[in-house]
Amino acid sequence: MVKLFALSVFFKAASEARILKTASDLQSFSFFQRGTVNEFMTFASKTIVERTQSALRQSVKQDAYMCHVYVRADNLAGVLIADHEYPHRVAHTLITKILDDFTAKVSADQWPNGTEATISFDLLPAFLAKYQNPVEADPLTKMQNDLDETTIILKNTIEAVLERGEKLDDMVNKSEKLSIQSKAFYKTAKKTNSCCSFT
Repeated sequence: MVKLFALSVFFKAASEARILKTASDLQSFSFFQRGTVNEFMTFASKTIVERTQSALRQSVKQDAYMCHVYVRADNLAGVLIADHEYPHRVAHTLITKILDDFTAKVSADQWPNGTEATISFDLLPAFLAKYQNPVEADPLTKMQNDLDETTIILKNTIEAVLERGEKLDDMVNKSEKLSIQSKAFYKTAKKTNSCCSFT
């Protein structure tokens, strides 16, 4: 079954991304895993936004899910995390729609210093619920012309977006934003998936 896990809006300032709004649906994970899964998805989203050039779209495999990202020329970025079955074109069309709606409701002068608490944009949960079924994206097909002119880069793993010499394991270990539980969850998931890697 196709599953959409999370939607996020970021502002990419210099080399750091700031999360402005996010929504997630982690019901398919056990109650005890949800916090660590959410924390790691946020970490992966932030990392991918920071490693994506302006005016570029990417789709990156990360374990059991795909991270779709678009960083606009104005450094507003959207991330959609879904399973591998969620159509890439629908994911990127939805990101474009979310960023357009965000721009219409939140002025650009709020982006550089905004936080989830200070930014007023409550549409992400509705988008998350409505677009669980990609067929609902049909009204968005008029936006596909824009996507047809844009190359979406598909990366096999998150390591492919990291800078030369950088390792995800090292970033996870050094991160102050990930809890001990999330680091342990990452290591356990990595061991579990080592026999059946998606790459």
